[in-house]
Amino acid sequence: MPATRGVKRTASKSSASVASTGPKNKKKRNVTQLEVPTLPKRRGRVLTCGQGDVGQLGLGEDVIETTRFKHVTGLGEKIVDTCAGGMHTVALDSDGKVWTFGCNDEGALGRPTSGDSDEGRPGAVALPRACVAISAGDSHSAALLDNGDVYAWGAFRDSHGSMGLVVRGREGKPCREPVAVPLPDPAAGIASGGDHLVILTTSGSVYTMGCGEQGQLGRLSQRSASRDTRQGFSALLVPSKVTLKAGASRVWAGYHATFVLDASQEKMFAWGLNNYGQLGITGEKRKTALYAPTACDAFPAGGGWRRVAAGQHHSLALDGAGLVHAIGRVEYGRLGLGDRSGDAEVLEPIPKLQNKKCVSIAAGTSNSFAVTDTGEIYAWGMGSEGQLGTGGSADATEPTLAVSSAMQGHTPIHVAAGGQHTVLLVEDPNAKREASPAPEKETEEEKIEEKSEEEPEPEPEKPKGRGHARGRKQEQEEEVSSSTSSAHAQDVAGDAAPQKVNGDEKKATPMEIDETDNKQDKDKKEDKDTDADAKTESSKEASKPETTDSSSQDTVESDKPSSEDVEMQEPAAEANPSQPEAAPTQEPEAKEPPKAVEVNVNGAQEEPVETKTVEALSAEALTTTA
Repeated sequence: MPATRGVKRTASKSSASVASTGPKNKKKRNVTQLEVPTLPKRRGRVLTCGQGDVGQLGLGEDVIETTRFKHVTGLGEKIVDTCAGGMHTVALDSDGKVWTFGCNDEGALGRPTSGDSDEGRPGAVALPRACVAISAGDSHSAALLDNGDVYAWGAFRDSHGSMGLVVRGREGKPCREPVAVPLPDPAAGIASGGDHLVILTTSGSVYTMGCGEQGQLGRLSQRSASRDTRQGFSALLVPSKVTLKAGASRVWAGYHATFVLDASQEKMFAWGLNNYGQLGITGEKRKTALYAPTACDAFPAGGGWRRVAAGQHHSLALDGAGLVHAIGRVEYGRLGLGDRSGDAEVLEPIPKLQNKKCVSIAAGTSNSFAVTDTGEIYAWGMGSEGQLGTGGSADATEPTLAVSSAMQGHTPIHVAAGGQHTVLLVEDPNAKREASPAPEKETEEEKIEEKSEEEPEPEPEKPKGRGHARGRKQEQEEEVSSSTSSAHAQDVAGDAAPQKVNGDEKKATPMEIDETDNKQDKDKKEDKDTDADAKTESSKEASKPETTDSSSQDTVESDKPSSEDVEMQEPAAEANPSQPEAAPTQEPEAKEPPKAVEVNVNGAQEEPVETKTVEALSAEALTTTA
């Protein structure tokens, strides 16, 4: 009832107490706290196979297709992670730099390209900081930086065609350069589906963006998951939170699906297309699209699930014991269960891999891959484009060994499956031994800076200019639901052209220290002008430079004399102040070793000189910073 006239309404004590205790209870429920990941430690070379008509193999214009894995020489030997998109490839090296090659029609490479040859060669993506994790979808890519920021580039697609990556006005526009994705908390993980992006934050929350026509966003109803609704692209291309009763600890994404492992790492949840039961959700909800998080009853609780890989109509799951399970559509042998006619309605272990311990799995459109802890690479399913890497184009209904002479003693550790190509990361057994000198070189550089060597430091490379975009458009083979990931238009304008690549900035300290070597010339001139005054100075005035040196924090450490040095230097200064270079020759009997060069700098009459030295350093520092 509303309050009557003349009666002042006051808040009751009970209502105030309830309001104050509400938020506290909510905070207690959400106890999940994750950390920003670090770079993988194992590194090596990249091998590719399959279809390469748009440069996604990175093997040059002459290699359009290959049925065996071949070495991508342009990436070197220090790659720590790889991802295969629809028609492009993304790689991450041990320095935190991101490299891309393949189709760039909608900006999936995140860098300017000038033609087919440029797209087929690995090129670096300009990011403001070092990257620690990457993901790739049909026509988009994403990077998680070491501070928890997420950057994305490219475009998503839905049944109407390209839907862009960010909202500009009322339309979605693709981004050919990385743009920041607005998030309330730092990110702890990212995963790309065919046309949607999933982000896990350090608070255990899950955010999705992109196409949601098959329910892969998990936060919109079927009626609202289209660009034709009242909210339009703003509901799709802006990351929004998925409602989960419990926090999440891991996220994975497939062509039209999203998987989430809860904070307790006991239960698996999923949403998206489930027309073949590929989400592991049985019963009445099988053969439908799920638009909200649903418990996967086909995944036994407490299975210690380490990874999930989702193809178009099937899924793979790797448990804590290294055993690979398959579920979903059976055509083309993509499940690896042998010759059978019926689909897998529950998770079934793959018989040929039961005695193997696998460390990596991947699911393509209609094929599957697994890497064992002994370095064996198995492939099965559709191989019409040579993407199985077995040396032929036949389909395989069971896991088949993929052998490549390009490995040259390297051990496979990670595999990624794209639309029509496959990417393999192999480790060099000797890489760890060769990697140890790297930190020592960095330490030596720091020591050189402290000793103020005059060697000029190279400036960081700047991103190359934007090339002309190609007008050619590649048609997609199968229906793929598009998804979104992006920032507001204001964020796009500010982040469209980062100026610093991978945080390679600084190294101004040597410039400041080098200036101290030039101050001796000034000291010589001052000494000649003050010859007559220097002979009449007493020992009391000689103590003043000590006070100046000890209070100055900008002076180099080697310029600070001890009291014994001052006493030893006074006779030399009085004997011949006009020749500052003669002082070191009279000091062999001093107990203090080196520092003979600084004797004339801290002489009896150097007080005004020291003051000018500090000013010179400050001016140089300002010049360098500018």
